[in-house]
Amino acid sequence: MSVARLRLSGICKRFGATQALKGVDLEVRPGEIHGLIGENGAGKSTLMKILAGVVPPDSGAMELEGKPFHPETPESARRAGVVMVNQELAIAPHLSVAENIVLGAEPGGFFLNHSNARERARSALSKLGRADISLDIPAGRLSVAEQQLVEIARALALGCRVLVLDEPTSSLTATDAAALFSLVRTLRDQGESIIYISHFLEEVQVLTDRCTVLRDGLTVSTCETPQTNPSELARAMVGREVNELYSRRSRTAGEVILRAVNVKGGLKNVSASLELRRGEVLGIAGLVGAGRSEFLRMLFGLDEFSSGQVEFRNDSQAGTPTQRWKSGMGMLSEDRKSEGLALNLSLEENLTLPRLGAWLRPKRLEAETRDWIRRLAVRCAGPGQAAVELSGGNQQKIALGRLLRNRCEVLLLDEPTRGVDLGAKQSIYQLIDELAAAGKAVIMVSSYLPELLGTCDRIAVMCRGELGDARPVEEWDAHRIMLAATGASSG
Repeated sequence: MSVARLRLSGICKRFGATQALKGVDLEVRPGEIHGLIGENGAGKSTLMKILAGVVPPDSGAMELEGKPFHPETPESARRAGVVMVNQELAIAPHLSVAENIVLGAEPGGFFLNHSNARERARSALSKLGRADISLDIPAGRLSVAEQQLVEIARALALGCRVLVLDEPTSSLTATDAAALFSLVRTLRDQGESIIYISHFLEEVQVLTDRCTVLRDGLTVSTCETPQTNPSELARAMVGREVNELYSRRSRTAGEVILRAVNVKGGLKNVSASLELRRGEVLGIAGLVGAGRSEFLRMLFGLDEFSSGQVEFRNDSQAGTPTQRWKSGMGMLSEDRKSEGLALNLSLEENLTLPRLGAWLRPKRLEAETRDWIRRLAVRCAGPGQAAVELSGGNQQKIALGRLLRNRCEVLLLDEPTRGVDLGAKQSIYQLIDELAAAGKAVIMVSSYLPELLGTCDRIAVMCRGELGDARPVEEWDAHRIMLAATGASSG
């Protein structure tokens, strides 16, 4: 049996009244891709923060290469060879790509050796199969997917013995994800240790060698991944059987409530037309960067379009986001950190924004917030807790809850289950189904094809800014969608 490169034993951590970790054990071997899975709130993020030197454990022991390991800061963890790539981006937008990649390990110290820095940056990007990304462009001008690749390249440039990847494919195209998988396997074959955190059980099944499951702050099991299957992993995560993940009852579409007619514009040169009817869920598929998010932003009035028109409730006048919101349209952004939530405010404040008249009935709002917390199964300390303190999935539930509380008639959902665990996904799918059954209209953008096929009534595919015709979900499968998304088929 291989000697462990990293061993965590009996790790406990409490935040006030919340016991986040109750005695977690984790062992990672050299030359191993080790999956770490669990529902939001299971303790994965806290455990990785302890490993990365962000917070100290209350009790327990850590060993790296057989020696005691107790990093006091993220910098000390990196120096020891433990590098973490977080799901939430940590890019310096004004710095160049090369400067971002060597950030924290600049060759030459205070006086940056630019030639060496560019060489290291180019080498890291080449390993990711993205040598085409310019080293000189400000990182803030890159797409979300490219920014995440820069973060991964930074970890490689720093040098590491244990690489932690937290939801690394959440913003990647299928091509970029495949390149990442190839890279991770190469690092594994070179003897590196990788901790791979993902809510996509199919990824965990295909990529990892072993997998550890956390539930309620405890290690539930560690297994040889090839000897298990996604259903068994899901059962271990939630502590019960997971049946009928996708909800889509029989629906009858009603009148057209939203119509886009030859809408053109935006940075992605979007060109799109569609009709959305009451009582239906319309999915928009496509590769990351195809223009899907930009199209939703135009519908909601966040971005202007150069030609065409959007009709909402038979009104074709240009609408601002405030006007859209007041008239019954809501949008869930894919970027909950920057656009979806006010992270420093409480759950109550986030859920009830805009808080019209909220100061007149604080007790009622608190009770209403508690009800939404219960309905959405949000793991939190209560309505007064700051949103920044929640896991990513629970933050997503609060962002979605604000739209539901406002009784929006049209919901524009951009990657609504991104970074959300299996149980929460099931809840969100059920909510979407209930909304459609109640006569609401939903547009859902998603990069995860199974959920589009499982929840939508019709699907349209966007390729290089061009939105194809929306067709009944029965006419699609994952293969046809990918052909249309890559331009290999007219869709």
